[in-house]
Amino acid sequence: MNKITVNSPAKINLGLNIVGKREDGFHNLETIFYPLKLSDKITFIKSDKFIFNTNNAFLNSEKTNLIIKAKDLLQNESNFNLDCNIYLKKDIPIGAGLGGGSSNAAITLTTLNQMFKLNFSNDKLAELALQLGSDVPFFLNPVTSFGTSRGEIIEQISIKLKGYLLLVNPGIHINTKWAFQNLKKLSAEGSLKKTIKKIISGENCFNLITNDFEQIVFDKFSQIKKIEVKLKEMGAYFSVMTGTGSTVYGIFNTKNEAETAMKKFPKEFFTYIETL
Repeated sequence: MNKITVNSPAKINLGLNIVGKREDGFHNLETIFYPLKLSDKITFIKSDKFIFNTNNAFLNSEKTNLIIKAKDLLQNESNFNLDCNIYLKKDIPIGAGLGGGSSNAAITLTTLNQMFKLNFSNDKLAELALQLGSDVPFFLNPVTSFGTSRGEIIEQISIKLKGYLLLVNPGIHINTKWAFQNLKKLSAEGSLKKTIKKIISGENCFNLITNDFEQIVFDKFSQIKKIEVKLKEMGAYFSVMTGTGSTVYGIFNTKNEAETAMKKFPKEFFTYIETL
């Protein structure tokens, strides 16, 4: 197979609780990874040399982006030249808590493994994915999952959100390292899982779902807090920041509510509605 085009999906975090600091410098967390239909599109074509291009000017000039890192890591591990042209059509905002870069990295690992018949196992790909980022392993098989440890221990769950999802991103880039370094509190281990079990059983307790990064992000970027407040005022039955920000999402019961809310935000913001 000389050409493969693959969708690279975004995700939201349905809650994000940090439950401990690890000896290796990372943090243990609990979250629900929920995949979206919103996606980038990546085309891989076998070639006699490696070329990367994208419609995103920042990534096109950034030679250490995660697609290139994933390709280089796989090449070094396999001792095989992975010469190909890769074109990324970028639609997921960068640095927005939607996992776009991590998704791109995972898709690169799985697609090049297939294209060049490297025959790396799923376990080996997961090991390589974790070297690229804590949530990259999720995107190897992006189905709704409960994530623990750094996010790489993944347990599929059956929760299905209902209604219409509205994403709002003001174009602010949040540095993940900064967010972790300035974290002000830790959550109780197991609390998110208990809440999710209640929701799956039919209880309406979305108000118990929290993102531990909201406090520090909202303190520094009040504009992001205002998005969440406005989404709730416009009728979202649940609204929270995803990842370390800066995207906030609201879930509405009707499409009309979601569309009406979307019109209340500036045109320069990234907004997107998805049926759940």
